[in-house]
Amino acid sequence: MTTLIGLAVGLIPALRASRNDPQMGLRESSQRTAGTHQWARRTLVVAEVAVALVLLVSTGLLLRSLRRLFAISPGLDPTHLLTMQVQESGRRFDNDAVRYRFFAQALEAVRHVPGVKTAAFTSQLPLSGDLDGYGIEFEDDSSADGDYAGFRYAVTPDYFETMGIPLRRGRLLDEHDMADAPVAVLISESLAMRKFPGRDPIGQRVRMGPDIGRLDRPWYTIVGVVGDVKQVSLAASDSDALYITTTHWSDVDNVQSLVVRTRGDAGALASAVRNAIWLVDKNQPVVRIATMEGLLAASAAERHFALILFEIFALVALVLAGAGIYGVLSGSVAERTREIGVRLALGATRDSILALVVRQAMMLTGIGVAIGLAGAAAASQAIAAMLFGVSPLDPLTYLGVIVLLAGVSVIACGVPAWRAMQVDPIVALRYE
Repeated sequence: MTTLIGLAVGLIPALRASRNDPQMGLRESSQRTAGTHQWARRTLVVAEVAVALVLLVSTGLLLRSLRRLFAISPGLDPTHLLTMQVQESGRRFDNDAVRYRFFAQALEAVRHVPGVKTAAFTSQLPLSGDLDGYGIEFEDDSSADGDYAGFRYAVTPDYFETMGIPLRRGRLLDEHDMADAPVAVLISESLAMRKFPGRDPIGQRVRMGPDIGRLDRPWYTIVGVVGDVKQVSLAASDSDALYITTTHWSDVDNVQSLVVRTRGDAGALASAVRNAIWLVDKNQPVVRIATMEGLLAASAAERHFALILFEIFALVALVLAGAGIYGVLSGSVAERTREIGVRLALGATRDSILALVVRQAMMLTGIGVAIGLAGAAAASQAIAAMLFGVSPLDPLTYLGVIVLLAGVSVIACGVPAWRAMQVDPIVALRYE
């Protein structure tokens, strides 16, 4: 593409020159040539300003969007948190009891690794790409809207302490909620507010997924409400969730995510934690090792990559626009030296000459901004899907970009304006 643009830029003047009569060319006035060149340069500068505005607006919108996105709480404490996915495979794991025993032994081995504070297993990990949701049935559903659904988390008791998920009401799950104890569950704050507005959900009974409508499956009793956690992404609003112990779900998941709260650098313990699991069974895969902070960054990776690209192009466009304004004004001052000298000889002040040059720069910038605003409005609609909490027509972003371009224009015209003010009328009148 760059090569094609270069050929086009070079060929167009060459073709025009090849069609010109040399004798006619010699008779063309220098003023006409200069005027043609000035018109072409000014058009180019206007285009550069317009493109710079489009790119700067897009960059500004993405930057503000990312700032708001990272200001959103994921609902957990990502610091010093190591995650990895443990998968069991083999015919000997066809029995739920054997499967549960493997995960329990692996968890116990991990807890004894030096540097580990707490550890737990969960059926799905927030912000990891896991999506495990089911319908929810409440025993006493008196609301008009009886359709509820949420994410299902089958967890070990220390999961909430390890993840740093806050308790809003009631109690957390503990070791007494395992095995043959009555089925106790927690629900998320968003689900509690939707289903029980102004009421206490503690003690209410519920079923989920494959247990709905089955008389041979017990009702779950809600014993607590915990804070909302972002499962899909920081930008997603779906937070309804139900938490149940791994032993009380209809079957034991054969793929579970291990979460480990460490005392120091979480990434540094990855190898030791994995080896602890392999001491229990070296044939079981341990994959998708990452820190929670890394998963948070990855959830906004697409927006961040787009922002970097726009930043690079916007910076280049801004430099080109400033250089273009400088070049046009420098050429204009040189070509209008005689005119400036006449103005000064007839009584014009240095300030009026300064205003003349600055006005020319602002005129080019203003035309470019006017054209660029239309382009920016269209471009911002194209990236609207990547924006979060920011309107594609955010006035603060547009105003900031316009002020930035105006400032660059003033800086770019500084040297040409100073040269114009230094013109000696006597010398200028002899200028040809």
